[in-house]
Amino acid sequence: MRHVARLDRTPFQTRILDLSHDGRGVARHADGKTVFISGALPGETVLAEPTARSRRFDEARTLEVLDASPDRVVPRCPHFGTCGGCVLQHLAEDRQIGAKQQVLLENLERIGKVAPGTVLPPLTAGSWGYRRKGRFSVRRVNKKDKTLVGFREQDPRFVADLRECHTVIPEIGMKVQALAALVDGLQAREHIPQIEFIAGDGAIALTVRHLVPLVDADKAALAAFGREHGFAVFLQPKGIDSVHPLDGTAPALSFRLPAWDVELAFEPLDFIQVNARLNEAMIAAALDMLDARPGERVLDLFCGLGNFTLPLARGVAEVVGVEGDAGLVARARANAQRNGLGNAQFFAADLTQDQRGTPWMRQGFDKLLLDPPRSGADEVLKQLPLQGIGRIVYVSCHPGSLARDAGFLVHERGYRLVSAGVMDMFPHTAHVESIALFER
Repeated sequence: MRHVARLDRTPFQTRILDLSHDGRGVARHADGKTVFISGALPGETVLAEPTARSRRFDEARTLEVLDASPDRVVPRCPHFGTCGGCVLQHLAEDRQIGAKQQVLLENLERIGKVAPGTVLPPLTAGSWGYRRKGRFSVRRVNKKDKTLVGFREQDPRFVADLRECHTVIPEIGMKVQALAALVDGLQAREHIPQIEFIAGDGAIALTVRHLVPLVDADKAALAAFGREHGFAVFLQPKGIDSVHPLDGTAPALSFRLPAWDVELAFEPLDFIQVNARLNEAMIAAALDMLDARPGERVLDLFCGLGNFTLPLARGVAEVVGVEGDAGLVARARANAQRNGLGNAQFFAADLTQDQRGTPWMRQGFDKLLLDPPRSGADEVLKQLPLQGIGRIVYVSCHPGSLARDAGFLVHERGYRLVSAGVMDMFPHTAHVESIALFER
C-alpha cells in the first residue's frame, strides 16, 4: 500500500516578490521552490500556512500580513478571502488593472515573441455592481440545515455561503440570502444545482436548473418570488433547449447600444458581455481601431448575438458575422432584421474545423474583427485568406491565446502588432480582457 506523506502545515514567514496571473502572491522558499500565496501582495512580508504541495510549486494562504503593501486596501465584501468570485479586492483598483496589463505584456513577449508598438491606456468603467450575467452554485448542506447559494469558494469543492455580492448588479447581489431562503423552502431543494441570472435593460431573468420535476407548490413559490422581486423565472429541467418560462410567457430580454441605435434581444442562457458600461466602451474602441470605411466589407468572427457586427453595419457596405452556436446566429439574424440592418449577414460554423469550402470563407474582406473564446482563433486564422485584409482587431478573454495568435500573425503572416491594451471587464477578479490591433 502506497504511503502518502501528510502535508506539513507549519506556518512560515516569507517576502512576496510578485503577483501571479491568478491574483496570488509569488514567493520562494530557501531552496528556490516557488510558492503561490493567496491573499498576499508584492512587497509584503506575510505569515502563511501551506495548503498544497506539488513537485514544481507549493501553495499557501496568508494568515497574517506582517508588513503591508501601500497598495493594500480594505476589501469591500465581507466574503472576500473565502468566496472565489473575485480575488483582488485587497489591491487598489489602479494597481489591479496595472497588474493585468503586465500579465498581457509578459504573455505577448514570452509566448508570442512580440511587443506592441503602443501600449493602450487601460479601458475601465464602473467597478462595483457591474456583473449582469452569471451562475450561482446551489448546495443543500444538511449538517448545517441550510441551503447555500453563491459562487464557488477559493477551494472549488465548496459553495460560498454568501449574504451579498458587490460585483453583481445590486438587484441580484443584495438578494442572495433571499434566493437561498427560497430554495431552502422547496421540496426539490436537494436537486437544484445552480441558478443563472441575466439582466437586460428592462428585465432580469433567473433560470433554475432542477434535476427532478417540480411539484406545484415549488412552482408557486418560485412564481411568488419572481413577482415580489421583479424577476422573470425560467426553468431548466434538462439541457439548454429545455429552458422555458415558469408561467408560460417569456418577457422580452434585450439591451440597447445607444451610440449605434442598436438593440440586441437575447435568451436567458445566451452569452452577453457581463459589464454593460465596459461593453459599450469596448465596442467604441474596437470600431475606432478597425477604422472601417463606408465602402468596405468586414468579417466578424465569433460574433455571438452581433455585439460588434450590428454596430459595424451602421458604417460599412457589408459585414459578415460567423458564430458556432446556431441559436445565437438565429438571434443575430433576427437582431439585424429588428434594427433594419440588411447589410449584416450571419453564418453558423464551427470555427475550430476546416471552413475553406464555405461561401463566407471565399468572400473577400477589407477588415477583420474577432472575439474568440479562451482557446483563441489559431485554427481559423490559419485558414483565412488574409492577403486582402489590411487591418485586424482582436478582442481576447485570454492573454495566452492572444499571445500565441499574435505570434502567428506577426511571424508567419506578415502583420505587425500596432497596439495592445487591457480592458477591465471583470474588476476585482484576475480575469484579463485585452484588445490588439494588427496591420500589414
